[in-house]
Amino acid sequence: MGLGTTLALVGLGVSIYGQLKGGSAAKKVGESQGAREEFNAAQAELQAADALSRGREEESRFRTQVRGLIGSQRAGFAGQNVDVGSGSAADVQADAARLGALDALQIRNNAAREARGFDAEATDRRMAADIARRGGGAAQSAARWGAATTALSGTSSLLMNRYGWARSPSRAA
Repeated sequence: MGLGTTLALVGLGVSIYGQLKGGSAAKKVGESQGAREEFNAAQAELQAADALSRGREEESRFRTQVRGLIGSQRAGFAGQNVDVGSGSAADVQADAARLGALDALQIRNNAAREARGFDAEATDRRMAADIARRGGGAAQSAARWGAATTALSGTSSLLMNRYGWARSPSRAA
């Protein structure tokens, strides 16, 4: 085997090795990106749970405030010798309770909407993680096919040059 053939084989080997290493690196990048997206998805889920928890706490505080308001109304009416269980006094308390309940439900709904947004983000992040991982795997597979193609075409060229199998102009159709 001549020096030229040896150098060509070494170059071919280096090219194949580089393609395989590049594919392996691409897969690692995809795995890393996938892991980062999974972490971000878990954080979004934690934020969703936190939003619901904060909503429950705020709703509870608000309902307590409404009960306090109604208690103050009752005390005020009673202090003026008004029957707190009938007439306008009862209507005022009922309105405060009804409006308070509506506001408390609004607080709960707002927390649920915020949580749904975080849940949607978590789903999106998980999909991005899957895409990143698949992309890394696809890049690795493509690099393997590229290395195989390089090996075949390089070996073919070397054999054609070594044994004179190159097409001559007179054999070309």
